[in-house]
Amino acid sequence: MEYTIDLPTTQPVLTLRELLESQWLVPRKVRHFLRVRKNVQINGEAALFHQEVGPGDRITLRLEEGDYNYQPVVAGNAAAIRPLYEDDHLIVVDKPAGIKTHPNQPKETGTLFNDLAAYLKQKDQQPYVVHRLDKETSGAILFAKNPLVLPILGRLLEEKQIYRRYQAVVEGPITKDLTITKKIGRDRHDRRKRVIDERGGQVAVTHINVSAHTQKESRIFCVLDTGRTHQIRVHLASIGHPIVGDPLYNRRQSGDRLQLHAYQLILKHPFTEQRLELTAAPGLW
Repeated sequence: MEYTIDLPTTQPVLTLRELLESQWLVPRKVRHFLRVRKNVQINGEAALFHQEVGPGDRITLRLEEGDYNYQPVVAGNAAAIRPLYEDDHLIVVDKPAGIKTHPNQPKETGTLFNDLAAYLKQKDQQPYVVHRLDKETSGAILFAKNPLVLPILGRLLEEKQIYRRYQAVVEGPITKDLTITKKIGRDRHDRRKRVIDERGGQVAVTHINVSAHTQKESRIFCVLDTGRTHQIRVHLASIGHPIVGDPLYNRRQSGDRLQLHAYQLILKHPFTEQRLELTAAPGLW
């Protein structure tokens, strides 16, 4: 597969080797193959790794089968995919509630990843998981469309440069904005669940912004500084405001689904540096 990337006007001058290794995070093995096979071009000309590249330069990479490993999955229903944004390198889709993000076994079907594999197969492309949403959660979710961009997106996620804003409807009145900083660990009695564990848990930070509230329930937005499993659900339950319809953390289990939705996703495109601001509307309200 061949990929052509035009470096943005903000690109600092680097050697090709520095660009591939430090900025694009291309693995050493793949960099070796690109070099010995002469599978890199700069502005249409065969490139040497010590050459400098900068703003406006066009970089073309040819990746061959076997350069990266890919675990194939069973293709699902392409028509089920609702793209919010798509280009040659990444895709953001609107995930329905009640479907898993990805399979846990090679032959498992019925997940969003299976459907996306079918959708991208029509374009001779493949999906790669960047992050996940709980089965019960709906909304915007990001996937890579090639192995070249995958580690860069992973780094952006790790460095908190991908902004994710969630909607939730919770039990009872939350009358003011707040931040929850309780540590989260595994539940020793139920492997599906997480619990507040201030001694042995992982740091978790959830910012809450109140949109509206009544005595019965509140509509809120949540922004995460960390990405622990079930973080929003555990944090809200811990302050006495479990999410409506939560089958694990709300004993009342009111509502027909978990009222948690990944409403907004904002990131800077890894190659073009274009700001992508994507909303999975209308969401919960």
